[in-house]
Amino acid sequence: MRRWEGYEKGVNLGGWFSQCDYSREHLEHFIQEEDIRQLAGWGVDHLRLPVDYNLVETEEGAYKEEGFAYIERCIEWCRKYNLNMILDLHKTAGYSFDAGEAEEGFFTSKGYQERFYRLWEEFAKRFSSYGDAIAFELLNEVTDEKVAGLWNEIASACVERIRKIAPATKILIGGYWNNSVMAVKDLPLPMDENIVYNFHCYDPLIFTHQGAGWVEGMPLDFRMQFHHTMEEYQAYTKKYLPNSWTMLTVSNREGELDSGYFEDLFAEAIAAAEERNVPLYCGEYGVIDNADAKSTVEWYQAIHEVFEKHHIGRAAWSYRAMNFGLDSQHMAPVLSQILPLL
Repeated sequence: MRRWEGYEKGVNLGGWFSQCDYSREHLEHFIQEEDIRQLAGWGVDHLRLPVDYNLVETEEGAYKEEGFAYIERCIEWCRKYNLNMILDLHKTAGYSFDAGEAEEGFFTSKGYQERFYRLWEEFAKRFSSYGDAIAFELLNEVTDEKVAGLWNEIASACVERIRKIAPATKILIGGYWNNSVMAVKDLPLPMDENIVYNFHCYDPLIFTHQGAGWVEGMPLDFRMQFHHTMEEYQAYTKKYLPNSWTMLTVSNREGELDSGYFEDLFAEAIAAAEERNVPLYCGEYGVIDNADAKSTVEWYQAIHEVFEKHHIGRAAWSYRAMNFGLDSQHMAPVLSQILPLL
């Protein structure tokens, strides 16, 4: 499969310009230049920067120069420390993967869609001059399979608009079910050689999101270690997360869950990417800080084996806080084991 050089080992800067309060105090201090220097020292080659439209647009759609300036400052820091960057639009007017943010109407509103296209044209005008040092991710985590056809049309139209300004910038496109790896096969055929297929992986969800209060059905006190049999994983999933279909239907493997589970899970996406000669990239993956640190290392070892085997670039979620912080006290005892696995 095609390698995406310069974007093979990364970390997310989640919670900085997205899923936040947008206060000046937060935007100025949550992540600073020293953090970018530290991340470069971790041996990564790129960072993924989630950005909500609120950072750069008013509710009426006027542009906010201070928001664009924050993004540009981050890019310049990345350039200083020889890191590439993915600019990820994490929320657009009319749509968010988080239903609690009450963004609605994007997939049926021509007005919202035009605003989306114009914002990407603005990003392209401002940032495509950085060349291969920047890539564009159109939208984070489309949730509903029912809008897959609409999303493919919107994504293709957006690529066409961007290409008039940035003909060679890499553009990432992900599918439904929150960028599920199972949706990759249903993405539109690549419009040119600079398209990247994007997915996220938090499987098995019963392990990576153990005790997560935002996951429907998940007990807040539920804890489990990584090493369990497939049968045990399936039993826990059926009991608490019956809608977590990947664990229940994808793999028929027996014995303990290991890298073979991810091999099975990714197989269809790998085949589609190879057939279409498109790089495959995992924009988010990680384990909640409720899991014990040793088990977290074991999960990373299992998924990393498959990433490496198939040359899948990736960015771990996430550098700081967000219940998944790699720089947290919780991860400190095992960070030296995790970093080679990013």
